[in-house]
Amino acid sequence: MTTDFDQALPREHTNSVKFDARETVFGTEDVIPMWVADMDFAVPEAISQALLERAGHPVFGYSLFPDSLYEVMIRWFRTRHDWAIQRDWILMAPGVVPSLHAAAMAFAGPGDGIIIQTPVYPPFLSAVEKTGRRLIENPLVLEDGYYRMDLEHLERCAADASVMFLCSPHNPVGRVWERNELEAVLAIARRHGLTVISDDVHCDLIYPGAKHIMLAGLTTAHDKLVTAVAPSKTFNIAGLGLSALVMSDPAQRQALKQVFESLHMEQTNPFSAAAFEAAYRDGGPWLDELMMYLQDNYRFVRDYLRDQVPEIKLIESDGTYLLWLDCRKLGLSNAELKAFFIQRAKVGMNSGASFGEGGGGFMRMNIGTRRAVLAQALDQIRDAVNALR
Repeated sequence: MTTDFDQALPREHTNSVKFDARETVFGTEDVIPMWVADMDFAVPEAISQALLERAGHPVFGYSLFPDSLYEVMIRWFRTRHDWAIQRDWILMAPGVVPSLHAAAMAFAGPGDGIIIQTPVYPPFLSAVEKTGRRLIENPLVLEDGYYRMDLEHLERCAADASVMFLCSPHNPVGRVWERNELEAVLAIARRHGLTVISDDVHCDLIYPGAKHIMLAGLTTAHDKLVTAVAPSKTFNIAGLGLSALVMSDPAQRQALKQVFESLHMEQTNPFSAAAFEAAYRDGGPWLDELMMYLQDNYRFVRDYLRDQVPEIKLIESDGTYLLWLDCRKLGLSNAELKAFFIQRAKVGMNSGASFGEGGGGFMRMNIGTRRAVLAQALDQIRDAVNALR
């Protein structure tokens, strides 16, 4: 590798949510932070250089998105995902989470049903509830250590919904959906007139051996689909807050644009645009090395838990740097489980209970960190579990 992912980069006192909010989130700073979804790795050099070059001009006024930004994004998805995007399909947005809120307001009226597949990334739940829409949960089914969709239940949910939020790849369970699963979702959406908002923000974080399929690549001109993508998770630039929404229907683009304009959220930060473009233009080699390192981290956690902490089971994952840990054999309530990891193991993770139905008894672990940090956290978890026995 040309990138040293084992390089120690202290993040304390940098206004990092992951590190500097530990006291607020966990009640103590004495935890290894393995929660919020950003990584502890330096961004690709090309991104740092692009930001330095932009900073070299001392005026940071209102900015446009350059044509080159769209060009590199289109090339990235054509090359990496065999997905042909047209320039006018793209609507730039201030992040994927704001886009979920905007989509709820654009495509569902107050009180209308929006389907989510729990356990899922908590902003899916809050985007529905905070916009006054009605939450409809279509829980995933855990069978033999692997999650699948309950398509029969999804069909029933769709009869009472306007919109579906699809997490693809799925955070936190790590599923990279297969073609037949995605085609089944599309068929249900067509029968019931659903608008599908597909959050593909983790689409580049796929372990070797798995393949992400863009739902948009399976659609027809009549399907109602919005795809949310961003380089934020892939290249560790989530704090720069820029994403893209892709849809072929001009009416959908106009509906979303009107929501953003009503909130005056259509402007951009010039640094965000520079990083976005540099990531998709030059970040490929770095990403390929990252996925090798993350896969080794994944295997390290899997083997460690299997051999030393059999009470905690790692759910098999196809991608992302977020692992879903089944801790139900510890026999603790959700509150007790959260306290156990904070107070006994001194590892700060996300409680599965916050991910909706089916999340109780689980924890989400962020493995986007140095192997040495991962090893220390696992040793602390092992010692804490041993004390329970």
